Amino acid sequence: MKAEVRWSGPGHMSFLAHADSGHALVMDGAADIGGKNLGPRPMELLLMGLGGCSSIDVVMILQKSRQDVRDCVVQLQAQRADSDPKVFTAIHLHYVVTGRDLDPRRVEHAIGLSAEKYCSASIMLGKTAQITHDFEIRSLEC
Repeated sequence: MKAEVRWSGPGHMSFLAHADSGHALVMDGAADIGGKNLGPRPMELLLMGLGGCSSIDVVMILQKSRQDVRDCVVQLQAQRADSDPKVFTAIHLHYVVTGRDLDPRRVEHAIGLSAEKYCSASIMLGKTAQITHDFEIRSLEC
C-alpha cells in the first residue's frame, strides 16, 4: 500500500492526498494554524477510517450469516490526549443496524469479530485508546 500527500503551497495548510487505489482527497489544518476548512483534519480521517473499516466488517459478517441487513451507520466519539502527541485515548462506536428480523446476538457477534479480529484500524488504534462499542437495531416491517 502506498500513498502520497502533497502540500498546496505557501499561504495554505491544505494537502492533497492520493491513494494507491487512484482516489484522492483534500486534508486541511485548523484555522488557528492557517487552515481554511477545505477538507477533514488528518485525525478526523483516522476516526472515519476506523468507522469505515469496522462497518465493512460488520455488514459482511451479517450478510454471510444470512441476516437481512439493509443499513448500517456507526457514530464515533473520541477523546484525545491533552498534550503532544495528542493520540486518541478513548473511542466509542455506536452502531445503528437496520434490517428485517435481525438477531441481536449475531449483530453483537459481528461487532465483536470486527473489533477483536478483523478491523486493522480498531486493533491499531486500540494500542493507545480504550475502544468501546454498543449497538441498536432498527427493524423494518415486512
